[in-house]
Amino acid sequence: MQEVIQTNVSRHHENVLQVVQSYYQLTKPRIILLLLITTAAGMWLAAKGEVDPLLLLVTLTGGALASGSANTINCLYDRDIDYIMERTRWRPLPSGRVKPLDALIFAIALAITSFVLLTVFANLLTALLALSGIVFYVLIYTHWLKRHSVQNIVIGGAAGAIPPLVGWAAVTGDLSWSAWLLFTIIFLWTPPHFWALAMMIRDEYKEVGVPMLPVIEGDETTAKQIWIYSLILIPSTLLLVYPLHTSGFVYAIIALILGGIFLQKAWLLLQTPSERNTARSLFKYSILYLMLLCAAMVVDSLPITREMVMALSESLPLGLM
Repeated sequence: MQEVIQTNVSRHHENVLQVVQSYYQLTKPRIILLLLITTAAGMWLAAKGEVDPLLLLVTLTGGALASGSANTINCLYDRDIDYIMERTRWRPLPSGRVKPLDALIFAIALAITSFVLLTVFANLLTALLALSGIVFYVLIYTHWLKRHSVQNIVIGGAAGAIPPLVGWAAVTGDLSWSAWLLFTIIFLWTPPHFWALAMMIRDEYKEVGVPMLPVIEGDETTAKQIWIYSLILIPSTLLLVYPLHTSGFVYAIIALILGGIFLQKAWLLLQTPSERNTARSLFKYSILYLMLLCAAMVVDSLPITREMVMALSESLPLGLM
């Protein structure tokens, strides 16, 4: 059982707005945004570019609530190490602005609301997938792996790969090979993304005893692992084009360009693994990469895009087709 954190400095709320801000911060909204982007991409691909606006709104809301619940429990569980690390010391729980019991009640309320919303307006599979994301993130990653295994982010990354499954299931009510490929893409993207961050703040993880790969194996080994995962990730993104035929020419071109830049940055890190700025560059780009890759999936799936590609192909001379 974790030691209860007692702080000598406790910041209190002065108005309702500050209360709302504190609970909002518990959900880690910046993380949620990226998860919602992958959820939306799954919906657009499943719906072939014609998504029901109400279903989109409900699914994204339910997904945001589920992610917020998982992140709140993560904050609750990690409040001891958050207090030790300077950059996280003033989060709502370690600073004393929110009590642990209140945070737990808030997380449970978010999870229940998410499950009910997705069950009623989408389908049971969608609700169960969102719930499984909470369970996996809390029990497998936060409780079991994060503080005990150097492979924490690899296995735990499965939790962050569930949102596109949620989006796909909301539209179709089932999970196809394309849906599972979306899961795989996010799963493979997570280690390079998170290990680049871990290389940047390795000393902080070392201070609190979290066995991230750069802490245990060093920067050189981490850079090699990032390179290997990147080499697997980029070709995997093209499987949506062939053999699955879920995405087309526009997506393929954008995925190749984005992937080429990703590999270039991973290669630079492999050459200079101790350079924090290189790791920072890869980390920041990895976020942009995933956002733009999902945007490419959406644009490629739109009927107008398919019509334009078809018209272009018909206008080309036979020798160029």
